[in-house]
Amino acid sequence: MPDRNAAPQERAVFSFWGGGRGQILSALRESFKEYLQDRGFIYAEAPPDHVRVVFNLIDDKHPRPYRRKAQATFVVSWAEVGERPADVLRFGYPLLIRSLSNVLVLFLPGADGPETHFITPEQGHYTLRKRPTDPGFLDEFYSRLQPIITSQLVIDNEFHPDLPEELWHGDELTEALHRAGQRLDRMNLLPAPFPLEEVLPPRDLRHLKRLYHLGGLSYGNMSVRRDAGTFWMSASGVDKANMRVVGRDIQLVKGFDPERRVMLLSVPPEITPRRVSVDAIEHYLIYREHPNVGAIVHVHAWIEGTKATEVNYPCGTIQLAHAVADLVRESDDPARAIVGLKNHGLTITGPDLDDIFERIEGKIVPTVPMA
Repeated sequence: MPDRNAAPQERAVFSFWGGGRGQILSALRESFKEYLQDRGFIYAEAPPDHVRVVFNLIDDKHPRPYRRKAQATFVVSWAEVGERPADVLRFGYPLLIRSLSNVLVLFLPGADGPETHFITPEQGHYTLRKRPTDPGFLDEFYSRLQPIITSQLVIDNEFHPDLPEELWHGDELTEALHRAGQRLDRMNLLPAPFPLEEVLPPRDLRHLKRLYHLGGLSYGNMSVRRDAGTFWMSASGVDKANMRVVGRDIQLVKGFDPERRVMLLSVPPEITPRRVSVDAIEHYLIYREHPNVGAIVHVHAWIEGTKATEVNYPCGTIQLAHAVADLVRESDDPARAIVGLKNHGLTITGPDLDDIFERIEGKIVPTVPMA
């Protein structure tokens, strides 16, 4: 819950957008607006550039996306549908993609009254227990959205062109990342717990890959420690099967500025760098606390019996990074831990990348359990 005593610019700003209609949408827009304001959130009639979350009310026949002006903006789309589809996931997932949303909330007719369904790229599909007309619905509705509304992204990068010349073309560790990326690519995992090609037509699948930077399993990431204070890590959106160029495909993370929530990267001069993976802050916390961890791999898949975080914070947030670091610390052997990210995937530590892949071989399943 936001701190009511915090300065206004430190509290989450939210807005509504879009032309979707329906009795539930109209009523929920007003009641949820008041609910959030009572909890210290700031309402803006028109979304400012720095808006934290936009609730995009869409028409399921012609969904219009809200175009983000800042990377730290989350979009939650709402749609009210008059006729219940035969398969909710197959119906709703294309709407999630076409509306460029982090989460899609569908309100559908049910046998016992209106139902509320959540669909996300990582979490798949789940429903709320309460109906929109039930007492306590807003509390349950908010509890599902709170991790998005209140979490803080650490996705900004500061590039320092101070990488030593002997590392401009990489070293044996970047070569190990290249080989590991090819192994990860051969696992053919995607960030959804179902075969996307069965849900989306080819055009929408291409749209998904552009939107979420998918390409050669671009949704996973990996890193390897270089020394006590730095580590190599895959860049954001890079094709994991072809990671070669330092500063573009592979980044050297040398620090974190907690005041500005910025990852500090050392890059070669005269190169246009790309951002490091959004999970860099998670890897940074683990390496800093556990000197025996030499490599980390993150995949959107599962291993039976894995203990997971209790809250499904979004990737790239400081809250998720601390939750994962807590589980690594609590594991029997932090240097060789396998921990789950609720409704999302796995983070695996090891002395090196080969050790990680040998330990998970034959155990990985592509379906992440929903909770």
